Amino acid sequence: MDRKEESYLKGLKGRIQNNLSGILRMILTALAVLLQFSAVILLAVFLQNKSVYFYLTLEICSIIAIVTLVNKNQSPAFRIAWISIVMLLSLSGFILYFLWGRQSGKKKKLDQYIMTQISYGQNFLIEDKQVLKEYVNAHPIAGRMVKYMENEGFPLTNGNDVTYYAMGEEAFEDIFRALEQAKEFIFMEFFIVAEGAIWDKIYEILLRKVKEGVEVKFLYDDFGAAIRTQKLFRQILEQNGIEVHVFNPVHKYAGELYMNYRTHQKIVVVDGQVGFTGGFNLADEYANLIERFGVWKDTGVRVQGDAVWNLTVIFLQMWEASEFTDTHIDYLKYKKIPAVQGETFCHVISDGPANNPKNTIESIYNQMITFSDRYLYITTPYLIIEDYMKLSLIEAAHRGVDVRIVTPKIPDKKYAKILTNYNYGQLLQEGVRIYEYTPGFIHAKQIATENAAIVGTINMDYRSFYLHYENGIWMSGKEIQADICADFHKIFSVSEEITFAQWQNRPRFYKIVQPLLNLFSTLF
Repeated sequence: MDRKEESYLKGLKGRIQNNLSGILRMILTALAVLLQFSAVILLAVFLQNKSVYFYLTLEICSIIAIVTLVNKNQSPAFRIAWISIVMLLSLSGFILYFLWGRQSGKKKKLDQYIMTQISYGQNFLIEDKQVLKEYVNAHPIAGRMVKYMENEGFPLTNGNDVTYYAMGEEAFEDIFRALEQAKEFIFMEFFIVAEGAIWDKIYEILLRKVKEGVEVKFLYDDFGAAIRTQKLFRQILEQNGIEVHVFNPVHKYAGELYMNYRTHQKIVVVDGQVGFTGGFNLADEYANLIERFGVWKDTGVRVQGDAVWNLTVIFLQMWEASEFTDTHIDYLKYKKIPAVQGETFCHVISDGPANNPKNTIESIYNQMITFSDRYLYITTPYLIIEDYMKLSLIEAAHRGVDVRIVTPKIPDKKYAKILTNYNYGQLLQEGVRIYEYTPGFIHAKQIATENAAIVGTINMDYRSFYLHYENGIWMSGKEIQADICADFHKIFSVSEEITFAQWQNRPRFYKIVQPLLNLFSTLF
């Protein structure tokens, strides 16, 4: 079908539709957490007045908690946040840490189950040592990252044909087209699902495909869909022949704050021949059918070739991790011989909190920074990173790398904008160039150097690196890298470059609030 002959988005009218029952469920979950917090505080105050011995016991426990945190193999920001809570709330801080900060038995059980499903799926990935050897010999610098990703279970594939989408609406046009052509199966996973014009069109296609005998598996995150889908959303899909899994219902593990762990992945696979990923979700703003924060800038990729199988495996891993079951899917049923050959090398990467304290994607990002030589371009809606990654960015700038980071001018979350702005200071002072996307909100998540590029779902913040299940595609190829780099330069041309002097003259409110928010940035 010729793209010029038909536009699936033409004539669609976007809308925002909120679900009252979903909002109420979120409020009730939040109240349950608040009630636990209040009970802990009140209990501590009550017992403080009743027993000096209990007070002394809690003080000793707090010291033990601090020593434990200092020596814990976790993110420094996470440890600092909880140490601050334990010290500021001398009586209740330890109890809060015991309830929510440590790895409880139930959390361990959930993580172990998810890792079991992920480990099972890893068995179906196919490594080609010859492809690895040839790439490393031809690209010794990028080859260091490649060897790391291979060792972490993300095989290198060659012969992929990759298309880059500079805007979400471009990606949706091809996703609709691919869905229309499905003959055997459709896999879809998204963080946010919102009923609107985009969903209406996708749902209409999926219903038609089910009637044609196409197998449809649809996975979404409960937190991302609860507010903007109707109450019986899952049941309606299932009644119409669509297989549905929902990741981590928000109310189910409120007592352990496991609701904080979400799947932020975005994956579409059709017939094992074509796959899509990027920053876009199933909501009208991602295709600019409605305006929320000015122009919504998102990016994505379509991949055809051997990498589609690896994207399929990641989907099936999360599919199995989303519902407790004793049986496994027949992975090989969905493995297809690629019909298209290209020239791009790809690693399909993924990561998530069950893997903590090992954070593979964060390490890959840091290696992209460390091994850059000529340029390092990044877009991220949130810039809330560990000190060691700031140091890597500064060191890159000091060795002459053209380091540029683009964040939104118009934010979707005010507190995230305040924290992002706080992270500008040291970077600007040390030579990193920072831009703000003036047309609106840049939601794109990508990083590019002369060696390779990554496009996917990964924000440069604590939540993406430690609390979310994320995915992306690492790509090395002249054409795809050139396309991504060209889009970066278009972004720079419509963005405002922020100077260190501007940052120093930020609002006084920012200067007061930022250090406090930064202290607890890992808890948002």
